[in-house]
Amino acid sequence: MTIEEVLRASGIDAREARLLLSAATGFSEASVLAHPEKELLEKEKCLFLAMAARRAAGEPVAYILGHKEFYGLALAVDPAVLIPRPETELLVDLALAREPKSVLDVGTGSGAIALAIKRHRPQARVVATDASAAALEVARRNAVRLNLEIELRHGRWFEPVAGERFEAIISNPPYVVIGDPHLAALPYEPRIALLGGADGLDGFRVLAREAPAHLLPGGWLLVEHGEGQHEAVRGLLEAAGLETTESWPDLAGIPRVSGGKL
Repeated sequence: MTIEEVLRASGIDAREARLLLSAATGFSEASVLAHPEKELLEKEKCLFLAMAARRAAGEPVAYILGHKEFYGLALAVDPAVLIPRPETELLVDLALAREPKSVLDVGTGSGAIALAIKRHRPQARVVATDASAAALEVARRNAVRLNLEIELRHGRWFEPVAGERFEAIISNPPYVVIGDPHLAALPYEPRIALLGGADGLDGFRVLAREAPAHLLPGGWLLVEHGEGQHEAVRGLLEAAGLETTESWPDLAGIPRVSGGKL
């Protein structure tokens, strides 16, 4: 079969099909587009069609490929961790703008946020925690492959950093409401990293309550949240004694990150 024939037979989104075919064959996307008449080897065709079948069944492309780009970093991902989203790059932007010398990433998952900060602030001390040992192993592999030294610690919320303080605490906690219909489109991603309780705010309550004890004076807590949650999140931060609270929009104009200063 030719490239054109297998792409048509895949039955999935054309852009995603080209990505998977590139992975299956080693061809660049440009080559796939430029040479639709090229005949594929049988093993290339079979591998691609198997990958396309997984995508047609709903499995995310990032899990099929085993990697996802985030803030210019190629990160390994698997179903132990959330797939990094482009909107989370705003959280990194805001953290970097404050030029912290010490950073805590709570619930690091693949290590995306912590590693992006370390790449751009190599002198900063970056500590990353997660309650999932499997997620921390993914983060560890990413850190080793990218040659970025971050401290990885296993435990819930702030348990692994008892008695320590940082200039910035960053978190993308679970914030999806239990029963949210959007969950049906996310069957492959870990529920522990998605679900934020009956109102989606359970994680923010923990962060607001416990983060001040781990911030240095003048330090910032910055958190990503879902659409429409910014006012409630800022209310929690203010009730915890944080000042200069603010929310920042993503590229779609949706308030996506909120934060406050100790």
